[in-house]
Parts: sequence; C-alpha cells; structure tokens
Amino acid sequence: MAMIAAFSVSNLKAACPNAPVQSSENVILLHGLCRTSRSMAKMEHALTQAGYTVHNVDYPSRTAHIQKLADDAIGKAIGDCRENGATKIDFVTHSMGGTLVRSYLSRHSVPDLGRVVMLAPPNQGSEVVDKLGGWFFFKWINGPAGNELGTDKNSTPNQLGPAHYPVGIIAGDRSINWINSLTMIPGADDGKVSVERARLAGMSDFKVIHTTHPFVARNNEVIRQTIAFLQTGKFNWHPVP
Repeated sequence: MAMIAAFSVSNLKAACPNAPVQSSENVILLHGLCRTSRSMAKMEHALTQAGYTVHNVDYPSRTAHIQKLADDAIGKAIGDCRENGATKIDFVTHSMGGTLVRSYLSRHSVPDLGRVVMLAPPNQGSEVVDKLGGWFFFKWINGPAGNELGTDKNSTPNQLGPAHYPVGIIAGDRSINWINSLTMIPGADDGKVSVERARLAGMSDFKVIHTTHPFVARNNEVIRQTIAFLQTGKFNWHPVP
C-alpha cells in the first residue's frame, strides 16, 4: 500500500499536469475586520495553483481584542501547518489580519517563518478609528479590536514595533468610501487606510496598486505581486505585459 501511495504522489503532475500538489511551504491567509475567509478565496485559489499549501483561516474578528484573536487564530493555524508537514510557513493578510501577525510575532518565536505579505494594513493605525471609534454604532459593528486601530502613539499598531522578518506591503490608492477619504484621511488612501500609514519600519518592500480596501485581496495585480514576493522576497516592478 505504501508503494502505491508513493507512486501516486510522484506521478501526480505527470498524470494531471493542472492539479495542484501539496507543498511543504504552507501559507496562512488572514482576513480583515468584519470579514470572513470568503474574502480571501480568490487569493487562496491562486496560491494553491502556484504550488503552495494554503490555510485560509476564519476567525471571529469582532469578538475579542487583537492579542487574543492573534493567539487563538494564528497559534492554531501554525499547529495545523506543522501537522501537515510544513517546513516553511508564510502569511498573507488583509487589513487587520496584518496587525494580528505583528502582534503574534512580537510575542512568539516562529523558527519556520518564511515571508509575510500584508495587503492594506493599518500599520500606523487609521484616522477613521480616531474619528468614529467613540461612537456606539462603530463599537457595536467592529468589536473590541476595532477600537485598537487608531493612530495615537498608544494604539496597538503603534506599540508593536518594527518588523524583524521579511515583509512586503501593498497599499491601495483608490476609494469607494468617499466620506472617509474626503473628510477623515489625509493624502492618498484606499477608503480605510492611507498609503503612508500602511508603511512599517523594517519592511522589505512596499508597493502601491490602484485598488480599494475591500477588494485588494481580489485584485489580479495584487495577487501576482503577492506570489512574486513569496517566491523572491521582493515585488516585481516590471509592468504586466
């Protein structure tokens, strides 16, 4: 039976050239605040087709503070990767998912950590939280973690420090949240986070793509650049043919 199994795996690509094969390099996907793993489904499919083993994590983003969300969701996901035989673990995150990774890595050693790609992360907070965080409706919608994402020096993103791991950041500069963009966020932004506040000290690469906050993880160019960074540690600066 073992010989049959070995034969099946080794000949999978030859027999089914378009079928993805499980890889020892695992990628953990983390969605943003008030989202679900469905928002990362297109990214999951693309990474699987690129040869990665993907763990598209659902976590209850509105129910707890960032530290607990990070420990619960990421701790379990890393355990799942290792049980799956992972020798390298990468992360691709959207919005607050990046803050969860920063929180976790600031307190835990991950020897098998690979690379991290953050999409539209509030690495220096968001002015939207500064303006609306005190409103009951905002708190009810976004839960405890939402109020941690302000721009003041004591906010969670601004207390986590620089990156000490390879991280590429993609920011968007298109908005469908016109009230936020025109009245709350200075400079170029994606409707929730400004381009400048997406930056993180210690980052390996940074790129701005013409996309909006809600749809950044579904953008074809964002997906292409995400794969490029996971493969090489830098974004591809050549235009798409």
